[in-house]
Amino acid sequence: MKEINKILLCGLGAIGGYYATKFYHSDLTLKILVDKYRYEKYIKTPRIINNKEYNFDYVLPDNNDFKADLIIISTKSDGLDDAIKNIEHFVGDETIILSFLNGITSEKKIIEKYGNKVLYSYLLGHTFFRKDNNINHDGHAKIHFGSDTGLSDKRINLVANVFRKIDVEYETDENIIASLWKKFCFNCCANQLSAITRMTFGEMKSSGKCLNIMKNICGEVSLIAEKEGIANIDFYQSTMDSLNLMIPDGKTSMLQDIESGKKAETDLFGGTIAALGQKHGIDTPYNKIISELIESI
Repeated sequence: MKEINKILLCGLGAIGGYYATKFYHSDLTLKILVDKYRYEKYIKTPRIINNKEYNFDYVLPDNNDFKADLIIISTKSDGLDDAIKNIEHFVGDETIILSFLNGITSEKKIIEKYGNKVLYSYLLGHTFFRKDNNINHDGHAKIHFGSDTGLSDKRINLVANVFRKIDVEYETDENIIASLWKKFCFNCCANQLSAITRMTFGEMKSSGKCLNIMKNICGEVSLIAEKEGIANIDFYQSTMDSLNLMIPDGKTSMLQDIESGKKAETDLFGGTIAALGQKHGIDTPYNKIISELIESI
Protein backbone atom coordinates (compact mmCIF):
# COMPACT_ATOMS: atom_id res chain seq x y z
CA MET A 1 0.00 0.00 0.00
CA LYS A 2 1.14 3.53 -0.73
CA GLU A 3 2.08 6.20 1.78
CA ILE A 4 -0.77 8.39 3.01
CA ASN A 5 -0.64 11.97 1.72
CA LYS A 6 -4.22 13.00 0.94
CA ILE A 7 -6.62 13.45 3.86
CA LEU A 8 -10.37 14.00 3.79
CA LEU A 9 -12.02 15.11 7.03
CA CYS A 10 -15.79 14.90 7.41
CA GLY A 11 -17.08 16.76 10.45
CA LEU A 12 -15.62 20.07 11.66
CA GLY A 13 -16.96 20.25 15.19
CA ALA A 14 -14.84 20.31 18.33
CA ILE A 15 -12.89 17.11 17.64
CA GLY A 16 -12.75 17.51 13.87
CA GLY A 17 -11.64 21.11 14.24
CA TYR A 18 -8.74 20.15 16.49
CA TYR A 19 -7.38 17.54 14.11
CA ALA A 20 -8.00 19.79 11.11
CA THR A 21 -5.53 22.29 12.58
CA LYS A 22 -2.92 19.57 13.03
CA PHE A 23 -3.23 18.49 9.38
CA TYR A 24 -3.37 22.13 8.27
CA HIS A 25 0.08 22.81 9.71
CA SER A 26 1.64 19.72 8.09
CA ASP A 27 2.82 19.00 4.55
CA LEU A 28 -0.13 16.66 3.97
CA THR A 29 -3.00 17.62 1.67
CA LEU A 30 -6.17 18.24 3.68
CA LYS A 31 -9.68 18.77 2.35
CA ILE A 32 -12.78 19.24 4.50
CA LEU A 33 -15.98 17.64 3.19
CA VAL A 34 -19.06 19.80 3.81
CA ASP A 35 -22.56 20.20 2.45
CA LYS A 36 -23.61 23.33 0.57
CA TYR A 37 -25.04 25.01 3.68
CA ARG A 38 -21.82 24.57 5.68
CA TYR A 39 -19.68 25.52 2.69
CA GLU A 40 -21.35 28.91 2.47
CA LYS A 41 -21.33 29.30 6.25
CA TYR A 42 -17.63 28.47 6.71
CA ILE A 43 -16.52 30.61 3.77
CA LYS A 44 -18.42 33.55 5.20
CA THR A 45 -17.47 32.88 8.82
CA PRO A 46 -14.16 30.99 9.15
CA ARG A 47 -13.66 28.58 12.03
CA ILE A 48 -11.80 29.92 15.05
CA ILE A 49 -9.78 27.26 16.85
CA ASN A 50 -7.72 28.15 19.93
CA ASN A 51 -8.26 31.82 19.04
CA LYS A 52 -6.83 31.45 15.53
CA GLU A 53 -8.90 31.85 12.36
CA TYR A 54 -8.68 29.04 9.80
CA ASN A 55 -9.68 29.05 6.14
CA PHE A 56 -9.66 25.39 5.23
CA ASP A 57 -9.93 23.87 1.76
CA TYR A 58 -13.57 22.78 1.55
CA VAL A 59 -15.08 20.34 -0.95
CA LEU A 60 -18.68 19.38 -1.70
CA PRO A 61 -19.94 15.78 -1.91
CA ASP A 62 -20.25 15.83 -5.72
CA ASN A 63 -16.53 16.58 -6.20
CA ASN A 64 -14.89 13.92 -8.40
CA ASP A 65 -11.31 15.19 -8.42
CA PHE A 66 -9.97 13.93 -5.08
CA LYS A 67 -9.41 10.34 -3.98
CA ALA A 68 -8.38 10.31 -0.33
CA ASP A 69 -5.73 8.03 1.15
CA LEU A 70 -7.26 8.53 4.60
CA ILE A 71 -10.81 9.58 5.46
CA ILE A 72 -11.65 10.62 9.02
CA ILE A 73 -15.30 10.90 10.02
CA SER A 74 -15.82 13.08 13.10
CA THR A 75 -19.47 14.05 12.86
CA LYS A 76 -22.10 13.69 15.54
CA SER A 77 -24.08 10.44 15.48
CA ASP A 78 -27.01 12.02 13.65
CA GLY A 79 -24.65 13.05 10.85
CA LEU A 80 -23.10 9.62 10.28
CA ASP A 81 -25.53 8.38 7.65
CA ASP A 82 -25.03 11.52 5.55
CA ALA A 83 -21.26 11.25 6.00
CA ILE A 84 -21.22 7.64 4.79
CA LYS A 85 -23.15 8.69 1.70
CA ASN A 86 -21.19 11.90 1.06
CA ILE A 87 -17.69 10.36 1.12
CA GLU A 88 -18.52 7.98 -1.74
CA HIS A 89 -16.77 9.95 -4.51
CA PHE A 90 -13.62 10.26 -2.38
CA VAL A 91 -13.12 6.56 -1.64
CA GLY A 92 -10.44 4.86 -3.74
CA ASP A 93 -9.17 1.30 -3.93
CA GLU A 94 -6.70 1.77 -1.05
CA THR A 95 -8.55 4.37 1.02
CA ILE A 96 -8.46 3.84 4.79
CA ILE A 97 -11.42 5.07 6.86
CA LEU A 98 -11.38 6.01 10.55
CA SER A 99 -14.42 6.92 12.62
CA PHE A 100 -13.88 9.23 15.58
CA LEU A 101 -17.49 8.88 16.72
CA ASN A 102 -18.28 7.65 20.19
CA GLY A 103 -19.97 4.32 20.71
CA ILE A 104 -19.57 0.87 19.18
CA THR A 105 -21.80 1.07 16.09
CA SER A 106 -20.31 3.57 13.61
CA GLU A 107 -17.64 1.25 12.21
CA LYS A 108 -20.24 -1.44 11.51
CA LYS A 109 -22.32 1.03 9.50
CA ILE A 110 -19.32 2.17 7.46
CA ILE A 111 -18.25 -1.42 6.78
CA GLU A 112 -21.73 -2.22 5.48
CA LYS A 113 -21.16 0.39 2.75
CA TYR A 114 -17.42 0.24 2.07
CA GLY A 115 -16.28 -3.18 3.26
CA ASN A 116 -12.79 -3.75 4.64
CA LYS A 117 -11.53 -0.17 4.47
CA VAL A 118 -12.09 0.59 8.13
CA LEU A 119 -9.67 0.64 11.04
CA TYR A 120 -11.26 0.87 14.49
CA SER A 121 -10.45 3.86 16.67
CA TYR A 122 -11.49 5.90 19.67
CA LEU A 123 -10.31 9.06 21.40
CA LEU A 124 -9.39 9.40 25.05
CA GLY A 125 -8.25 12.23 27.30
CA HIS A 126 -9.70 14.96 25.11
CA THR A 127 -11.11 18.11 26.67
CA PHE A 128 -12.80 20.40 24.17
CA PHE A 129 -14.90 23.47 24.67
CA ARG A 130 -17.06 24.79 21.85
CA LYS A 131 -19.15 27.92 21.81
CA ASP A 132 -20.73 29.17 18.59
CA ASN A 133 -17.89 29.40 16.05
CA ASN A 134 -15.12 29.10 18.62
CA ILE A 135 -13.39 25.82 19.49
CA ASN A 136 -10.82 25.49 22.25
CA HIS A 137 -8.87 22.44 23.34
CA ASP A 138 -6.24 21.75 25.97
CA GLY A 139 -3.86 19.83 23.69
CA HIS A 140 -4.14 16.61 25.71
CA ALA A 141 -5.41 14.31 23.01
CA LYS A 142 -4.74 10.66 22.24
CA ILE A 143 -5.98 8.43 19.44
CA HIS A 144 -6.22 4.70 20.04
CA PHE A 145 -6.60 2.61 16.90
CA GLY A 146 -6.11 -0.83 15.45
CA SER A 147 -7.51 -3.58 13.27
CA ASP A 148 -9.85 -6.42 14.13
CA THR A 149 -7.14 -8.71 12.72
CA GLY A 150 -4.46 -7.45 15.12
CA LEU A 151 -1.33 -5.35 14.73
CA SER A 152 -0.10 -7.30 11.70
CA ASP A 153 -2.41 -5.22 9.49
CA LYS A 154 -0.06 -3.16 7.28
CA ARG A 155 -2.43 -0.20 7.29
CA ILE A 156 -1.67 0.44 10.96
CA ASN A 157 1.89 1.58 10.27
CA LEU A 158 0.70 3.84 7.44
CA VAL A 159 -1.76 5.60 9.73
CA ALA A 160 0.76 5.74 12.58
CA ASN A 161 3.20 7.53 10.24
CA VAL A 162 0.52 10.15 9.58
CA PHE A 163 -0.08 10.76 13.27
CA ARG A 164 3.65 11.14 13.84
CA LYS A 165 3.83 13.68 11.01
CA ILE A 166 1.12 15.86 12.52
CA ASP A 167 2.53 15.43 16.03
CA VAL A 168 -0.47 13.95 17.83
CA GLU A 169 -0.43 11.29 20.49
CA TYR A 170 -1.58 7.86 19.44
CA GLU A 171 -1.46 4.26 20.58
CA THR A 172 -1.95 1.12 18.52
CA ASP A 173 -4.08 -1.52 20.17
CA GLU A 174 -3.75 -5.27 19.71
CA ASN A 175 -7.30 -5.89 20.94
CA ILE A 176 -9.04 -2.77 19.67
CA ILE A 177 -12.57 -4.19 19.87
CA ALA A 178 -12.30 -4.88 23.61
CA SER A 179 -10.79 -1.43 24.11
CA LEU A 180 -13.65 0.16 22.18
CA TRP A 181 -16.05 -1.45 24.62
CA LYS A 182 -14.09 -0.04 27.57
CA LYS A 183 -14.33 3.46 26.11
CA PHE A 184 -18.00 2.84 25.34
CA CYS A 185 -18.65 1.90 28.97
CA PHE A 186 -16.85 5.03 30.19
CA ASN A 187 -19.09 7.14 27.95
CA CYS A 188 -22.21 5.32 29.15
CA CYS A 189 -21.19 6.35 32.67
CA ALA A 190 -19.60 9.79 32.42
CA ASN A 191 -21.41 11.32 29.45
CA GLN A 192 -24.86 10.24 30.51
CA LEU A 193 -24.53 11.08 34.21
CA SER A 194 -22.98 14.48 33.49
CA ALA A 195 -25.83 15.36 31.15
CA ILE A 196 -28.30 14.85 34.01
CA THR A 197 -26.29 16.10 37.00
CA ARG A 198 -24.33 18.88 35.18
CA MET A 199 -21.23 17.66 37.00
CA THR A 200 -17.64 18.03 35.81
CA PHE A 201 -15.32 15.02 35.73
CA GLY A 202 -13.91 15.97 39.11
CA GLU A 203 -17.33 16.39 40.70
CA MET A 204 -18.49 12.98 39.46
CA LYS A 205 -15.31 11.37 40.72
CA SER A 206 -15.80 12.83 44.21
CA SER A 207 -19.48 11.84 44.48
CA GLY A 208 -20.09 8.48 46.12
CA LYS A 209 -23.63 8.34 44.75
CA CYS A 210 -22.40 8.97 41.18
CA LEU A 211 -19.75 6.28 41.52
CA ASN A 212 -22.37 3.83 42.75
CA ILE A 213 -24.57 4.54 39.73
CA MET A 214 -21.53 4.12 37.48
CA LYS A 215 -20.91 0.72 39.04
CA ASN A 216 -24.44 -0.36 38.17
CA ILE A 217 -24.14 0.97 34.62
CA CYS A 218 -20.88 -0.94 34.22
CA GLY A 219 -22.60 -4.09 35.44
CA GLU A 220 -25.21 -3.80 32.69
CA VAL A 221 -22.56 -3.13 30.04
CA SER A 222 -20.58 -6.16 31.25
CA LEU A 223 -23.58 -8.48 30.84
CA ILE A 224 -24.23 -7.21 27.33
CA ALA A 225 -20.54 -7.35 26.37
CA GLU A 226 -20.32 -11.02 27.33
CA LYS A 227 -23.24 -11.81 25.05
CA GLU A 228 -21.45 -9.90 22.28
CA GLY A 229 -18.27 -11.94 22.73
CA ILE A 230 -16.38 -9.45 24.92
CA ALA A 231 -15.56 -11.18 28.21
CA ASN A 232 -13.21 -10.98 31.20
CA ILE A 233 -13.12 -7.18 31.42
CA ASP A 234 -13.45 -5.23 34.66
CA PHE A 235 -15.49 -2.40 33.16
CA TYR A 236 -15.79 -0.46 36.40
CA GLN A 237 -12.02 -0.39 36.86
CA SER A 238 -11.44 0.61 33.24
CA THR A 239 -14.03 3.39 33.65
CA MET A 240 -12.27 4.69 36.77
CA ASP A 241 -8.93 4.55 34.95
CA SER A 242 -10.36 6.70 32.15
CA LEU A 243 -12.00 9.09 34.61
CA ASN A 244 -8.65 9.63 36.29
CA LEU A 245 -7.18 10.78 32.95
CA MET A 246 -9.67 13.62 32.58
CA ILE A 247 -8.98 17.10 33.92
CA PRO A 248 -11.21 17.72 36.99
CA ASP A 249 -12.82 20.90 35.62
CA GLY A 250 -13.53 19.33 32.22
CA LYS A 251 -17.03 18.64 30.94
CA THR A 252 -18.17 15.74 28.78
CA SER A 253 -19.22 16.42 25.20
CA MET A 254 -22.78 15.38 26.06
CA LEU A 255 -23.01 17.93 28.87
CA GLN A 256 -21.70 20.62 26.53
CA ASP A 257 -24.37 19.62 24.00
CA ILE A 258 -27.08 19.88 26.65
CA GLU A 259 -25.84 23.27 27.82
CA SER A 260 -25.78 24.63 24.27
CA GLY A 261 -29.24 23.30 23.45
CA LYS A 262 -28.07 20.61 21.04
CA LYS A 263 -29.42 17.09 20.72
CA ALA A 264 -27.58 14.62 22.94
CA GLU A 265 -26.28 11.37 21.46
CA THR A 266 -28.37 9.08 23.67
CA ASP A 267 -28.60 6.56 20.82
CA LEU A 268 -24.86 5.89 21.09
CA PHE A 269 -24.84 4.98 24.78
CA GLY A 270 -27.87 4.04 26.86
CA GLY A 271 -29.94 3.60 23.72
CA THR A 272 -27.44 1.08 22.34
CA ILE A 273 -27.31 -0.86 25.61
CA ALA A 274 -31.11 -0.90 25.88
CA ALA A 275 -31.41 -2.22 22.31
CA LEU A 276 -28.77 -4.90 22.87
CA GLY A 277 -30.41 -5.80 26.18
CA GLN A 278 -33.68 -6.38 24.39
CA LYS A 279 -31.85 -8.46 21.76
CA HIS A 280 -30.27 -10.71 24.40
CA GLY A 281 -33.15 -10.75 26.88
CA ILE A 282 -31.20 -8.79 29.51
CA ASP A 283 -32.80 -6.08 31.65
CA THR A 284 -30.85 -2.78 31.58
CA PRO A 285 -32.84 -0.41 33.83
CA TYR A 286 -30.05 2.05 34.61
CA ASN A 287 -29.09 2.73 30.99
CA LYS A 288 -32.72 2.73 29.87
CA ILE A 289 -33.93 5.20 32.51
CA ILE A 290 -30.88 7.48 32.17
CA SER A 291 -31.19 7.69 28.38
CA GLU A 292 -34.91 8.44 28.72
CA LEU A 293 -34.17 11.19 31.26
CA ILE A 294 -31.66 12.78 28.89
CA GLU A 295 -34.16 12.62 26.03
CA SER A 296 -36.74 14.31 28.25
CA ILE A 297 -34.24 17.10 28.97
